[in-house]
Amino acid sequence: MRHRILPLLAGALCILALTIRLPADEPAAPAAAAESHLQVPATDDGLPGAGPVRRSDWFRKVWLDRRTLWASQVQQDQEALVFVGDSITQGWADVGSSFPGIKTANRGISGDTTRGVLIRLQDDVIALNPRGVVLLIGTNDLEEKTEPDVVAGNMKLIVAALRQHNPEMPVILCEVFPSSLSKSRPTDTIRKLNSLYIEAVADQPQVTVLDTWSLFANPHGDAKEDEMPDLLHPDIVGYAKWAAALRPILETVGLAPAWPDDFVPETGFVGLFNGRDLTGWQYAGGPVFKGKAATDDGRYVVRNGRLVVTVSHKGQENKVLWTTLKYSRNFVLKLEFRASPNADSGIFVREPQLQCRDFIIAGPFATLAHYRPLDWNEIVVTVRNGLAHCTCNGDVLVDAMPVPSTGPIGLESDHGQMEYRRIRVLEAR
Repeated sequence: MRHRILPLLAGALCILALTIRLPADEPAAPAAAAESHLQVPATDDGLPGAGPVRRSDWFRKVWLDRRTLWASQVQQDQEALVFVGDSITQGWADVGSSFPGIKTANRGISGDTTRGVLIRLQDDVIALNPRGVVLLIGTNDLEEKTEPDVVAGNMKLIVAALRQHNPEMPVILCEVFPSSLSKSRPTDTIRKLNSLYIEAVADQPQVTVLDTWSLFANPHGDAKEDEMPDLLHPDIVGYAKWAAALRPILETVGLAPAWPDDFVPETGFVGLFNGRDLTGWQYAGGPVFKGKAATDDGRYVVRNGRLVVTVSHKGQENKVLWTTLKYSRNFVLKLEFRASPNADSGIFVREPQLQCRDFIIAGPFATLAHYRPLDWNEIVVTVRNGLAHCTCNGDVLVDAMPVPSTGPIGLESDHGQMEYRRIRVLEAR
């Protein structure tokens, strides 16, 4: 009997509902208002930014479906590390599994543009009070034939909105990935856009630019088919590379925990870096950075027991940090480094420079058999009788580099992030 009554009751309620008429000045139902607010705006009138807002049927549906879901997750995603972008970000569905122990939220929408992100930034990102933001957006603007300066202008507005919300919140801006002319995304245009992105955030200390273009580009500047089968979206290998490139940056800006390093130097070796501050290091002619955790210009900082060469906001900026001591006797220098994609640094041995880079991408030692991209690598420099023998993970870099009879040891900053650790020296008696 109960099963027969319930359908009748439901039908009666429906009939009753149909007889009700709201007054002309009655506001729309809250659910309808919320849904309207989450839809793609019908026109460009009054929208921030410039350039395309996509309005095809499939895009409208994806936009509304994902934003409706996210509207119900605002509280649970508070203070997450938020990934923002288009289909490349949306396709990283398991982003959280790439960063265990870190609360993440994926706010990528397939087909989106920089203007689309700007429109939805408040509700989809800022409302989460994120700990940090990872941005990758712009490739769809280029497919729509939008001029790079327009796209970069939108990026400036995105960064300004994030800065207004929280000027201390780290923002990692990933360069637009390489693609292909066949995808209406020519190499020269992507490179120009990435250059404009760097310029757009040059005065924004909370933003770190990650060179993800070099990470995925082939020698011709296009996407690699073995990592991006459709020349646009990464496969599982590509996403793993992106995660590996992001991890050191996230650690440096405090968004990811770093593995503790309990390394103890071998007998006879003396540490040149104490892991806490820059005691024992200086710029040529001063100042000396005894007891300081960073140089005055921020180009070298101590983080997680590492001496970090930070990403320059000028794109490329050469400086050298020197030991306060000079080394006149024969010695063995050992250290480990980890380079972000295409990072360029160097190790000065008394005076001459040994290139220390993301070797496979930046060269000059692009064929090293044992180099580990985006991971830690060991450099050993043996100075004997005015010549330096240098290796990386056992592979010879330079067999006999002439060096002066005395001088300090230096670390160069150029571009990209470089981390050094376990810096130690054994002098001959």
